[in-house]
Amino acid sequence: MTSTAPTPPKSREAIAALFDLPLMDLLLQAQTVHREHFAANEVQISTLLSIKTGNCPEDCGYCSQSGHHRDKTKLQAEKRLAVDKVIAAAKQAKASGSSRFCMGAAWKHPSEKDMPYVVELIKEVKSLGLETCMTLGMLSPNQAEQLSDAGLDYYNHNLDTSRSYYEQVVSTRTYDERLDTLAHVRQSGINVCSGNIVGMGESRDDRIDWVHELLKMPKPPESIPVNLLVPIAGTPLGDKVLAEGELSVLEWIRTIAVTRICCPSSYVRLSAGRESLSDAEQALAFMAGANSFFYGDKLLTTGNASQSGDQRLMKTLGLTPMYAKPRAPKVLPVVDAMSGHESQMMLAE
Repeated sequence: MTSTAPTPPKSREAIAALFDLPLMDLLLQAQTVHREHFAANEVQISTLLSIKTGNCPEDCGYCSQSGHHRDKTKLQAEKRLAVDKVIAAAKQAKASGSSRFCMGAAWKHPSEKDMPYVVELIKEVKSLGLETCMTLGMLSPNQAEQLSDAGLDYYNHNLDTSRSYYEQVVSTRTYDERLDTLAHVRQSGINVCSGNIVGMGESRDDRIDWVHELLKMPKPPESIPVNLLVPIAGTPLGDKVLAEGELSVLEWIRTIAVTRICCPSSYVRLSAGRESLSDAEQALAFMAGANSFFYGDKLLTTGNASQSGDQRLMKTLGLTPMYAKPRAPKVLPVVDAMSGHESQMMLAE
């Protein structure tokens, strides 16, 4: 079959030109690219669970989990969830049709005492036949290797926005520190999940720069969530958007389409903000090349589209879920049958 999809752009100017296309032309191009790399009507379904909520030391201006905003948001902090509760949620997610189970913790970075806990979660969830994803903040090279050895499939660490707008979003972590964590994840063999949040008051130029940043990576992320800010009263950016007005849904969809064209082999996830969309708007987002979304009534601390509504919409649009494709762990325990001694076997890449 002769390819009809255009060559992905590399320059900032080419990305900007895509944003300027008439919307219908942009959607047609994005859907053409999508069909060159994925089955047309298959979607990857994920479920997201907060395994540790609130009191985060970061000051991200959009997030109710930041300890800097807790006096205004009144979010009730919660300690680490017990392993059995996480596994019960993972089983429910699988029974509902999710192929990937994502676990998020409100940390600047995991401490060494947290690592055995998250490693156990990875192994237990993978034993259910689900793909695993975690978002735990910054990682050291050694921590990324530990997660990789346990078999983690994806690690999420969003860039959030452009380098130039980043200082309007967070001051407790630099843009380069985010890129460093993504480099550690990539070097460890874990798939990279990294996206953005549109509608935080940034300009279209910032959205162009964010896409360009993805293309400057050695390889674009395998999974790219494109979130629309859910403005939370009491957070700096939430208050700003509630006062000044929210970004149009069509500009969000335009960003999804440009992301699909520029990162043709990546899963592009319709993420936060989806609960506010009509069926027709969600259909446009899938037409724009989104082929992944979060299932369940809650995303960490914000609402999400209802599961029953998603099932109805998938049936209406003729969408079918993808099957899980978890990767094998790099290290497996080996028990000597005679002595009972346990050792580890490193698997080939």
